[in-house]
Formats: sequence, structure tokens, C-alpha cells
Amino acid sequence: MSKDNITDIAVIGGGAAGLAAAIEAKTAMPKAKVVILEKLDRVGKKLLATGNGKCNLSNINLSSEHYHGSVRNAMRIISSTTSAKDFFGSMGVVCIADKQGRIYPRSGSAATVLSALRLRMEELGVETRCGFEVNFIESTPKFFRISGSAGEKYPCRRIIVAAGGYAAPQFGTDGSVIRLLRSKGCHTTKICPAVAPLRVRPELLKGLKGVRAKGRVTAYSGGRFLKEEAGEIQFTESALSGICVFNMAHLISNYDGKLTLRLDLAADMETEQLAGYLRVIQYQRSKHTVEELLTGIFQRSLALWLVKNGLKRNMTDEISTLRDNELIQLARFIKAVDFDVISSASWKEAQVTSGGISGDCVDERLQLRSEKGIFLCGEILDVDGDCGGYNLQWAWSSGIAAGRNCADSLRGAVL
Repeated sequence: MSKDNITDIAVIGGGAAGLAAAIEAKTAMPKAKVVILEKLDRVGKKLLATGNGKCNLSNINLSSEHYHGSVRNAMRIISSTTSAKDFFGSMGVVCIADKQGRIYPRSGSAATVLSALRLRMEELGVETRCGFEVNFIESTPKFFRISGSAGEKYPCRRIIVAAGGYAAPQFGTDGSVIRLLRSKGCHTTKICPAVAPLRVRPELLKGLKGVRAKGRVTAYSGGRFLKEEAGEIQFTESALSGICVFNMAHLISNYDGKLTLRLDLAADMETEQLAGYLRVIQYQRSKHTVEELLTGIFQRSLALWLVKNGLKRNMTDEISTLRDNELIQLARFIKAVDFDVISSASWKEAQVTSGGISGDCVDERLQLRSEKGIFLCGEILDVDGDCGGYNLQWAWSSGIAAGRNCADSLRGAVL
């Protein structure tokens, strides 16, 4: 085969990690031929949907407590690579942070980010080949040969796999390349949806669809405390949602079928303080029925649900008939509403994959131990972060690291 017909670096996947990897590889080795092989008709489709279209690029508060998985040097990779703010600043994208530390492009548009990445690739000469669905990677003594589902062959010297996991299959990430890597000696950790709603028994949520409430969510397993988050809790027909719930979803991998979420729907008040408020309301609304007991503090549908489930009273009973121990009982219920988690939501509803190719399968440069010359980055690896820009930061950082290390490997250098 002619030397000119072999691509130097082929990047499988044109998502956030793949785009960052291609840019860094080409920057590190300008004369190398770098090509992105993308399954869909254009690159960056999932990126456009991140942060509700605003693209939450990263977070000011980067620390290990926000990351989960078996890649032990994940935080070292993040801290040793260019920050998202500087990475995109070098492309002309102005970034800002909100009060929670979440970093966004100043435009508030994910299209701004994707456009900047495309412009940089164009400047560098990174090529893209869309509509290429990888179904096999063959190793030969001198190069790799990537086969597409349509029968096409693509020879290359090095490969960067950035094909994502299983989350959001509508954007082309269906886990097919994870399955392919198993033939290369890779093994996976337990895989499940993360940054996703959590399903509970639908009958327990009757009347709550569409309700949003501020509160605190605590995860338990067998009575043992696991994690706590505060924020807006959202209720659907069959699931609990909201960022504070999303950040509990990764726990399914270890506690599937044994996970309980406890909602404190009055996190700004102690139990006695809440009971005192209920006594005041009982006095103020003594001539009204119990269905009006909580409507001054909660949205009506949530107020009715709490009274029905926390008091077990007839809704036509007068508030004046409530005993003090019932008010205390209701206060305790509002502070500790328990839901046993049945499962996480579907892959289509998930933002991230928990689990993936085990960290034991790659070295500190993110190169496969079983197949030198193949590098991994992004969601395909067993790293998932909390909601708030942490997963995109991993995509940028791991992509940059894999791109740089892959380019250096062509020169025989070690990062």
C-alpha cells in the first residue's frame, strides 16, 4: 500500500472529545494527516444539545468529588490540560460563569462552540468523513485498517477512539464501538445511564406530574447514607428529575434495586419550625378543609399530595379537627418523603454513560494496554461526572490528552 494512502491519525467519533482530540493532534503534529470518522451526517450534533442548547462547557469548581469511575488519573489529566475557558478563548469564544460556577459561552449558544471548533479544524487542515459507521478494526504489522458498515476500508497508523457511550442514542452514541473494543481485549465496568431521571413506582407520583419544588435529596441504601444534593426537584409521571436527582443516577451501578431517595421538601426549616408553622396555619385557616393546609407554602398539587399521603385524612375534614401529633407527623413526612428507586431512565433520557471501558485497560497516556497505537478519550471510558459542565470538561481534557499523546507516539516520544 502506498504511504500516501495511509492516514496518520484516524479519530473515531466527531463529538466533543473527538473534535478536541483531532485539534490537539494536528496542533502537536501539523504535518500529520488527521481525519475524523463520524457516523452521522455531520459532527457535533450531541454537543449542540448540551446545557439545553447553551453548552455548559465546564465548571469553576473542578475536583475529584464530582467524578466517578475507574480511570484513576482522570483528575490529573484534567488538571494538566488546558482549561475549557482557555481552550475556547484561544478560538475567540468568550466564556462566562454563573453563580453556581458553571461555565458557558457568553453567547449562550452551543452553536458558537461548535462553530469555533469547526473553524479551528479548517485552519489546521483536519479532515472529516461523515456517514462512516465503524464496525471493525483490524491490526496489521505496520498499520490499522478500519472497516465501515458500507464495506469501505480506512488504513491508518494511529487511532483515537472517541465514539461515546450509550447515552442519547438519537445522536449516534449507541455503544457499538464499546462492543467492538471488547474484541481488542478490553473489558467494561457495569454500564448504566447517568445524569438522568430516576424511576419510582408511578402510582406514588399520581397528581404530581409537572410539579417543581425546591428541596434536598439524600440517597440511602439499606439505611446507609450515600450522598446528598440540594436544588430543584421535578416530578414526572414515573420518575424524579432535576439536577439534584441527576447527580444520584450513577449510584445505580453499585446499588441497583437497593437505592432509596429521601426528599426534604422544606430544607430551609427544621422539623419543629415547620410544625410551628402548621400550628399557625391551623389557627389562621381553622374553618377551612385540610386541602388548604399547605397551599400557602407549596404549589397546590404538591400541597394536596402531601396532605393525602402524610395525614391519611379525608380531604373534607376541617383543619381545626387536626390534633397536634398529626401536625408533627405531617411536618416529619414533609422533611422525609422516601421513594425506592426502580431503575434509571432510558438511554434516550440520559445525558451520560456511567461505566464503560475500564481504566485498567488504558495506561496513563490513555493508550490501550492490549493494543499499542489505539488511544481512548471521552465518554467511552469509565468516567462520568456530575451535572454542571463536568462531563464536557472530561471530554475536552481527555480529548486533548489523547490527541497530544497519540501525536507524540508517532514521533516515538512519551508525554
